[in-house]
Amino acid sequence: MLMFKKSIFLKIFSLYVLITLLLSSTILFFSFNSIKSHYVNMLTQNLVNLGAALGIQTAPLVKNKQFRELDSLIKKLDKDINTRITVIDLEGMVLADSENDPKSMENHKYRPEVLKALSGEIGQSFRLSSTKNEDMLYVALPLKENNKITGVLRVSLFLKQINTLLNGLKNSIFRIVLIILAVFMLIALFFSRTLSGPIKILTAAANRVAKGDFTAKAYLKNKDEFKQLADSFNYMTAEVKSSFENVSRQKEELDSIISSIHEGLALIGRDDKIILCNNAFKNIAGTGGETIESKLYWEIFRDPKLSELIKSTRKDNKYQTGETELNNKPVLLSVTGLETNDEIVLLLRDITESKKLEAVKKDFVANVSHELKSPLTAIKGFVETMEEEDEINKHYMEVIKRNIDRLMSIVQDLSLLSNLESPVEKTEFQNVGLKELIVSVTKIFEKQISGKNLRLKLDFEKNLPSITADPFKLEQLFVNLLDNAIKYTDKGEITVSAAQFGAFIKIEVADTGIGVPREHLSRIFERFYVVDKSRSRKLGGTGLGLSIVKHIVLLHKGSITVDSLSGKGTKFVINLPIKI
Repeated sequence: MLMFKKSIFLKIFSLYVLITLLLSSTILFFSFNSIKSHYVNMLTQNLVNLGAALGIQTAPLVKNKQFRELDSLIKKLDKDINTRITVIDLEGMVLADSENDPKSMENHKYRPEVLKALSGEIGQSFRLSSTKNEDMLYVALPLKENNKITGVLRVSLFLKQINTLLNGLKNSIFRIVLIILAVFMLIALFFSRTLSGPIKILTAAANRVAKGDFTAKAYLKNKDEFKQLADSFNYMTAEVKSSFENVSRQKEELDSIISSIHEGLALIGRDDKIILCNNAFKNIAGTGGETIESKLYWEIFRDPKLSELIKSTRKDNKYQTGETELNNKPVLLSVTGLETNDEIVLLLRDITESKKLEAVKKDFVANVSHELKSPLTAIKGFVETMEEEDEINKHYMEVIKRNIDRLMSIVQDLSLLSNLESPVEKTEFQNVGLKELIVSVTKIFEKQISGKNLRLKLDFEKNLPSITADPFKLEQLFVNLLDNAIKYTDKGEITVSAAQFGAFIKIEVADTGIGVPREHLSRIFERFYVVDKSRSRKLGGTGLGLSIVKHIVLLHKGSITVDSLSGKGTKFVINLPIKI
């Protein structure tokens, strides 16, 4: 974090220093070159002025060929003006020189400044002097007499003199630039600290928030953008603190609710790992206090039914239920998919007690059925005997007999229902011809149908295939449906039809009877539920027939639905698989 803090300051400071150095270097370079150029031009102009003044004195001596006097004059002037002076004739011969013997000097005709002067112009040149072996600035002017060039007057300065002056000037400029650079660096340092200071404060506050301290605030004095940022940061931390407290409270409430649920609850991720679960789930899993979060659910429960249910829920995204046995306990499974993140909510309910109660109930029904059947049979036998012998009590005997018959029907239905619900009840599946079975059942009711002047219509698809079923239970199913249809139909017809639809046989049993009000349709498959109790009692109904029908259909892995209109009739639709 320290490196981050330093880097913020260093980046800003370094940028300002770099900009200042670039500007200073640029200013130093261009200003020095400009001053140097200006200074050289000024010296050149001075030499031109000096040469023009000297030309007035030397031109007559050149004309009169007074070369000795000319040389003496030039050497004398050199001492006064500290400038080298050279006089050259039209042929390039040196007539006089302020520092050397003219006779020892080479021809100067082809010197660039001399050539330009001989053409009537002012010549200028920076070059190495072959005589002095030093760099010099040369300025050459033509000497004229009556507008006629008679020679060349050349004045020159040693560049070391110029460089000495320029170096002094350069040092002065460099010192000034250093002072300016130092001032700008101090300004940059101050400005960088001004910028990095608020960032450090905000960074420190952000670090405290990242560690969970939502009371951290960033207070800045300057009223600028950083102040607005700090205010926004403080508002944000207050909102985050409030949201975090709400989330924490909701999480605690959720944890309490989940822990208080008696059913085992678990959330399973898309990778099949357990994200969270409650203690009830762990108890069913038999893991005790061991942490099972982040484990694969099939590591905890190696149960094919559970795995298949979860896979099916993920595929169809529908709520599904089922029963299985986990750790030798009967468990009711409820699986729900979450669309947002492809997670699964698994609910396990230990139904050991329910199963025990159900077993007790079944035993009770079986025992009651057995215990009632024998005395009722005996009573019925004696009633029939008395009915034949005593004509006076025949009416009372009929009432007793009718109620005994009803009691025996209830006992028989309870016994059958108990057997259907029993897990040890064996179902003997075999190939069954539906058409033949239904025709056989209808013969049982021929007398009742003709007695009520009803029509029976049978409609079977040609080449109807046989199905895998238990013939006895299937016969009981149609007996109950036809018995119901006949009891509650006073006129019209009863229709039984069967046709193949894919891998299923669709069977419809319809009547034109009194029908069932729509509000009762959802409960007609419940035990002992009757729509019209007085009519049912009069007709000897037990309220168990349709419950038995539904159990038989489910036993064959089929489905049954009912559609009815009061006063119009009822239609039962059964779908049975051809092969189980």
